[in-house]
Amino acid sequence: MISQILFVLFITFITLSFSFFLFIKQKRKTITNSRRLPPGPKKLPVIGNLHQLGNLPHRSLQNLSKTYGDLMFLQLGSVPTIVVSSPNMAQEIFKNHDLIFSGRPPLYAVKRITYDLSNISFAPYGDYWREVRKILVLELMTVKRVQSFENIRAEELALMIDRIKSSGRNPVDLSSLAFSLSNNVVSRVAFGTANYIDRGENNRFQEILHGIQQLVGEFNLADYFPGMAWINKFNGVDKRLKKYFGDLDRFFDKVIEEHVDQRSSKSDEEDIIDVLLRIQKDPFETIQLKNEQLKGVLLDVFIAGTDTSTATIIWTMTELIRNPEIKLKAQQEVRKIAKGKPKVEESDLPKLTYLKLIIKESFRLHPPTPLLVPRETTQNCTIGSKSYFIPAKTRVFFNATAISKDPRSWEDPERFWPERFMKGEIDFRGQNFELLPFGAGRRGCPGINFAVSLVELALANLLLRFDWGLEEGIKVKDIDMEEAVGIIMHKKTPLRLVAQEVVEDEEKCL
Repeated sequence: MISQILFVLFITFITLSFSFFLFIKQKRKTITNSRRLPPGPKKLPVIGNLHQLGNLPHRSLQNLSKTYGDLMFLQLGSVPTIVVSSPNMAQEIFKNHDLIFSGRPPLYAVKRITYDLSNISFAPYGDYWREVRKILVLELMTVKRVQSFENIRAEELALMIDRIKSSGRNPVDLSSLAFSLSNNVVSRVAFGTANYIDRGENNRFQEILHGIQQLVGEFNLADYFPGMAWINKFNGVDKRLKKYFGDLDRFFDKVIEEHVDQRSSKSDEEDIIDVLLRIQKDPFETIQLKNEQLKGVLLDVFIAGTDTSTATIIWTMTELIRNPEIKLKAQQEVRKIAKGKPKVEESDLPKLTYLKLIIKESFRLHPPTPLLVPRETTQNCTIGSKSYFIPAKTRVFFNATAISKDPRSWEDPERFWPERFMKGEIDFRGQNFELLPFGAGRRGCPGINFAVSLVELALANLLLRFDWGLEEGIKVKDIDMEEAVGIIMHKKTPLRLVAQEVVEDEEKCL
């Protein structure tokens, strides 16, 4: 009898508990549904809209936005996500809600590679991020310090020009040369000497960076289902992370140790590691940098400084080959400014008006980071004229590709047409929301000057020193414009061109 009573009580308890659970769940659903989310495509059970991302998410999301609008809601696995696809909506967020949209999602591979989010790009918004960003802005990337690297840029560019000259009439892999140029400049700026390059250490560091960039850019299930992180122990991700992070950490430890040993005998000129070590030892600094945090900041300088410059140089040269009349006009300007000199110097760059328009147009058609660095909301908010509800911990993608091709802002948006920028004052530094290759607001890229100075100098000298053409048998219509998968939008197939050196007499005639 007692057992029967206990059984009935147990069943009653289970029934009431289940009923209460259903009541609470329905109540929460009613509350959520009463708050209007942005429109978006229907989702599948469990995976939500993950199947709609495709191999090139910025392109897939651009197409979806044509149906669902400038602010679109997606459920990516267990992660609520919004996609911003128009200048007006970007302006609304950056002007009125930038603080709430300044978080960063703790992505699986990024968290490990960046010393537990110690870099500037992915650090959570807060006191630590503010202090390290201040170090970057006030110490590492000031106009004066960027200008102090002028000789390094000139020397590395001269080496690149020599490699092209030595190729004769054979095609050169400009993609590889541009990457080496960018990486060598960043390496010397960080390490303060060419010794690492001469010893072959830099080639190994390039391999490490390439492996890291692949890991960060590829799809990771744990970023959309945090409870599935265990799968990375079996699919090779953890193994690759351990290898590349270990190689990276040992490399950084080595160069930091050598800098510490040599500080007393070094000249007054500081490289980036010197600056970070000085700040680390300064008892009056607000933040005392640990070695792991120092290395996180250093990694940011390498990845941001190398990839964006490389991608922009290659896409710009690709568009110039596809548009020979624009290329000719740029060459005429560069050679006129050079006045018979064998190279364009940095003091000449402000005069290259048309080249600057070309680079702006390249940023518009080929933003280096097409979805920018993903953000995350730090609290609930309501945005837009329709008062859409955006929950806290929502992942946010600003689709720079869709924004810079919005036909409401750009005439003939698919056309490479630098002259469009002669009509207004649109720039790429985060104040004009039609063009956001480096983002905007608090988390906009602080290294714009560093990247742009190298891009302008490289393109000017490539156009000055050589006439460029396609390999024999290849026509302009055959140029492969496919984009590579990853956070940074590289050209998938290397750009191979034939370079014919321009003799000095020809330059003087122009």
